[in-house]
Amino acid sequence: MPRTRLHVIPTSAPDDVSGLEALIEAKQIDPGALVAILGKTEGNGCVNDFTRAFAIAALKGALGPKSEHIAMVMSGGTEGGLSPHLITFERLEEDGPGPALAIGTEVTGALVPEELGTQAQIRVVAAGVESAMARAGIASSEEVHFVQVKCPLLTAERIIETEARGQRTETRDTLKSMALSRGASALGVALALGEIDQSTAEAAEIGKDPAIWSGRASCSAGSELMGHEILVMGMSADWTGPLTIDHCVMADTIDTGPVAQAMARLQIGQGARLAALLAKAEASSTGAIRGTRHTMLDDSDISATRHARAFVGGALAGLTGQTDLFISGGAEHQGPDGGGPVAVIAERRL
Repeated sequence: MPRTRLHVIPTSAPDDVSGLEALIEAKQIDPGALVAILGKTEGNGCVNDFTRAFAIAALKGALGPKSEHIAMVMSGGTEGGLSPHLITFERLEEDGPGPALAIGTEVTGALVPEELGTQAQIRVVAAGVESAMARAGIASSEEVHFVQVKCPLLTAERIIETEARGQRTETRDTLKSMALSRGASALGVALALGEIDQSTAEAAEIGKDPAIWSGRASCSAGSELMGHEILVMGMSADWTGPLTIDHCVMADTIDTGPVAQAMARLQIGQGARLAALLAKAEASSTGAIRGTRHTMLDDSDISATRHARAFVGGALAGLTGQTDLFISGGAEHQGPDGGGPVAVIAERRL
């Protein structure tokens, strides 16, 4: 039976792979069994955040040819007290009881720039999620608890190249392209998981209709790719091991109650420990949190996504007692306006 093994590895810089190499040397990680690596890097999380590509280059250098089949999702931005780290996922084979955490990955083909933020991107991501589910052996979308997607963005060079071919991109604002890409990717996840139907997906105004959202999508945009790196996480009776997963949705940036409930369902602190937490963070478009004004949208010095990451990271760190949390900013069509999906992974005693 397949089994997921997970490690959370602290990093001292975006190119720090010493912790990963030490675990490989100690035979606690089998590089041939790695299927995905997620990472939080300490860049700005915006268009020019080269810490993401820097981290991937370092990982590929450390892993060599084995890295070709590993989905790598680097999310920039560790504002506030968030701690930079890597999360490694291995697929091992061993006998044992189920159910347990099941994982599957897919790397899609590259988009052309004019497809970013369009129905074409929704279709590509939906097909990629379905493929990753098949790789995980997850037959039902109800068993999927979280889908992590790394999606592309537009750069000035990509926009100019597109226009030279007589085509037009959905926006000429590179920062806005991140939101469009995240939004289209999230709608692709929602479509694949049956959270919305085809007609809803086709009618959606990407990035403009906060009423349409996925409760299990987490999408992060970067300049280091033009395709998508997709990791599907769920529960399956055909998988074994000590890891389990649950999910919830925060209604706003201080709504930690659902996260506490998910932790309780997984018996964290009662025979199980928190192995990893992944969450989306978003500044509400209303400019208020529970009726009280916030200034995240008015700060011209720092992007609202950076404020939201720090704020949600602090709220969840206070709840969990940990700062090595995978908090990703920008939650277009990912949870309700101002809120976002959360995945909680626990390691139980067997």
